[in-house]
Amino acid sequence: MINKILVFIEQRNGQIKKASLEAASAAKNIADQLNSEVEAVIIGNDVVGAEDIGQYGITNVTHIKNADLENYSTSAYSKLLSDHAEGINADAIFIANTAMGKDLAPFAAVSLDAGIAIDCTVLSVKDGDITATRPVYAGKALIDIQLTSEKKIFTLRPNVFPAEVKGDEKANVTVKEADSVDLSSKVVEIKKASDKLDVAEANIIVSGGRGLKGPENFALIEELAGLLGAAVGASRAAVDAGWRPHSDQVGQTGKTVSPNLYIAVGISGAIQHLAGMSSSKYIVAINIDKDAPIFQFADYGIVADLFEIVPAMIEELKKNNNLDLRYE
Repeated sequence: MINKILVFIEQRNGQIKKASLEAASAAKNIADQLNSEVEAVIIGNDVVGAEDIGQYGITNVTHIKNADLENYSTSAYSKLLSDHAEGINADAIFIANTAMGKDLAPFAAVSLDAGIAIDCTVLSVKDGDITATRPVYAGKALIDIQLTSEKKIFTLRPNVFPAEVKGDEKANVTVKEADSVDLSSKVVEIKKASDKLDVAEANIIVSGGRGLKGPENFALIEELAGLLGAAVGASRAAVDAGWRPHSDQVGQTGKTVSPNLYIAVGISGAIQHLAGMSSSKYIVAINIDKDAPIFQFADYGIVADLFEIVPAMIEELKKNNNLDLRYE
C-alpha cells in the first residue's frame, strides 16, 4: 500500500530543473489515483522558486540546506534523501531520470532496501499499486513492472510526462539545516563547455550523422537548430569520428531523449541510435538513401540530398522568423 509519495526536486546552481517538475506533476497524478499524500524534497544551498512547486499540486516541500550541498555529492545527497524518506515514512520516491537522477536513485535504493524501476515512460495504477512501463532490449520492446518491495523508487524519463500546472497555489517550504554532510564523494570542479541546450532536456533536437561528411558541415545543423530554438545532437558515427563531443551523442551509448520534435539529418538509423530517440513525439528524417532504417520510424521522411534540403529549410525559416515553433 502506497500512502505517501516523495518527489526529489533536482536543482543546479540554485535553479530547479524542468524534468523534476514533470516528475512532481506525475507524482501528484498518481497520488490522486491512490488517494495518497505527496511531498517534495530539495537538497542544496540557495534555491530559487521552491514555493512555485505548489503550482503542480504539491503543497509541502522540504528544503534540506547546507553550503556544502551547493554541488551534487553522491554520498551526501543519497544519505539525506534516504534519511528524509524514512523520516516521513515515504513508500515511493519519484526521481527524474537525468544524469543526477540516474546516479542518485540506485544509491538511495540500496540505503532503503527499495525496488527500483528506471527510465519509466508510463505510470499507471492497477490493483492499488503503481505499474511502471519502461523500454527494454534497446527500445525494441516495452515491459510493465510492479515492484514488490516495501519501498519503491521510480525514475521518470524527461520530456515524457507533462508538467501540468494545476493552479497558482504556493507550496509551504520548510527549510531544514543539515548539520552534518557526508562528503566522502564530492564534486571538486565543474567545467562548463558552453551555454548550449542539453539534448536530454530539449523540446526540439536537430541531429547530424555520417551523411554530413565532415565536422565543418555541422555548421548547417547548428544554424538550423538556432532558428528552431533546438539542441544539437549527433549519431555515434559522428562522435566516434571526432566531429562532435560525446555530450551531444544520442543513442544507446549516448543520451536517451524524448523531444516533441526530432530532426535526423544524414543519419541512417542504426538500432543503437533508434534506442535513444524512438520515443520522440514527431520524427523527421532527411537522408539520400530511401532504404535507410530511419524512415521506418519517421513520421515525415525526405529522400534527398541534405546539402540541398537543409539550406532550403534555413532560408524558409529566416523568411518566416515569426513562426510559432512550440510543439505540444
